[in-house]
Amino acid sequence: MENDIQKVLWTANEIAERVTQLATELTRDLSSEVAGPPVFIGVATGAFLFLADLVRQVSVPLFVDTVRASSYGLGTHSNGSPTISDNLKLDISAKHVVLVEDIVDTGNTVARLIAYLESKGASSVSVCTFLDKPSQRKATFNMVGKGKFYRGFECPDYFVVGYGMDFAELYRNLPYVGVLKPECYKGISDEHPKN
Repeated sequence: MENDIQKVLWTANEIAERVTQLATELTRDLSSEVAGPPVFIGVATGAFLFLADLVRQVSVPLFVDTVRASSYGLGTHSNGSPTISDNLKLDISAKHVVLVEDIVDTGNTVARLIAYLESKGASSVSVCTFLDKPSQRKATFNMVGKGKFYRGFECPDYFVVGYGMDFAELYRNLPYVGVLKPECYKGISDEHPKN
């Protein structure tokens, strides 16, 4: 598995340090700007490690839920039309929601999820993404109410795996974020993969 990584972009220590910084920022903002416990909603499966690490360091009462959204399947390219296949178990009406994503690239999935959360009655929606890849942005999205956009790292234009992010459901368990060697996805797609 380690031999499939071309280079490491962020080590486990760099990730831990950045997650702590994000949690501190969220704690400050949520303490001063949000009435009542917020709902942190992780996008399964890619954000599961980030969600767990983040909420353990946010120092305000909060609820946690997950939603499943997919636009990749087992491939390397977004199909541009994300589907939401798992409903929330918590009622988010009149609550502040922090949507926790592994990566925001085209913006299609996060735009669809923000609209979904707004339709469920969220009073405001923030997005906290581990990686942001603005070079791939195709869709615009706006936060709802007092929502803000938080990002861990700006990601260069590589296909990355690790820290919850996968290729064909593999590599999620790597403790760092690395660039997957092209020979690992050769034959899956004729184009350079993007995530």
